[in-house]
Amino acid sequence: MAKGHRSQIKRERNANKDTRPSAKLSYARVSVQKACFVLDAIRGKDVATALAIVTYNPRYASTLIEKLLKSAIANAENNNNMKAENLFVEECFANKGPTMKRVKPRAQGRAYRIEKRMSHITIVLNER
Repeated sequence: MAKGHRSQIKRERNANKDTRPSAKLSYARVSVQKACFVLDAIRGKDVATALAIVTYNPRYASTLIEKLLKSAIANAENNNNMKAENLFVEECFANKGPTMKRVKPRAQGRAYRIEKRMSHITIVLNER
C-alpha cells in the first residue's frame, strides 16, 4: 500500500513528470527494425537537419517520422514556449507494438503465417 492520501500521491507523481516536449505515434504500421533505420539517422541532430533528412529519405517510415517530428516541434513551441531554432532531437526510439497475424495459402493445401508488425514511435526534443 502507498502512504498518504490519494491526492498527495498524485501530486508527488506529477511533480517529477518529464517536461521535455515530445510526440508519440502509436500503432504505426511499420516494423521496429525499419523505423529504427530512420530514427538512428536523426538522433542527436538539430530539428532543421533532422527534418531535411526525413524529407528526402526514400523509406516509408520517414514519412511517418517527418509528421511526428513536426508535431513534436509544434508541441515545443506552443506548450513549452521554446524556439524551434534551439531544438534538437534528444531521444527517439521505437517500441514493439502488437502483431497482426495473417495466413497466406501455399502449395498442396498448406498455409504460411504472415506477421504484420506494428510499432510505437516516440520523439523527445530538448533545447541547446
